[in-house]
Amino acid sequence: MEFMQSLLDYIGEALRDADESVSVAESVTSGCLQFSFSQMKEASEFFKGGITAYTLEEKLKLLNIDEEKARKCNCVSKEMAEAMSLNVAKLFNADWRISITGYATPVKESDEKIFAHFSFAYKNEIVLSKKLELHYKTEASTAQLYYAEFILGCFKCQLNQMIILK
Repeated sequence: MEFMQSLLDYIGEALRDADESVSVAESVTSGCLQFSFSQMKEASEFFKGGITAYTLEEKLKLLNIDEEKARKCNCVSKEMAEAMSLNVAKLFNADWRISITGYATPVKESDEKIFAHFSFAYKNEIVLSKKLELHYKTEASTAQLYYAEFILGCFKCQLNQMIILK
């Protein structure tokens, strides 16, 4: 828990110091990322908000995802994660946009695998997209928390790169 708190503290401080903001579009993590950002000190200074769009219909309506492409992959692909991170900007005017879509349990649509795709966009440009794969016996809540923590770790790295480049 101490590691997680130091990670949250670091991200919050880096965003405040850089005068940058963040918003989130999540599916498989069901609000874990939004919760994490809300736990950061003075979160209202940089966390614009987030949305949990769990179903195809909500992703279409709220995140303007391409319906044909979404139906082909059950809304779970690198392309869907990237579209979600770019389109969440229409809801929240943030510098950084983070998205994730995937599976926390093995189902037919996932070929009985557990995986997720996530994406970071910075000022309307995709800067990172990755796929995470977990063992098929991973508990759903463990998968969700792992995804969120991994993404926050990657986000810390992206913020470090931004700080170095400035």
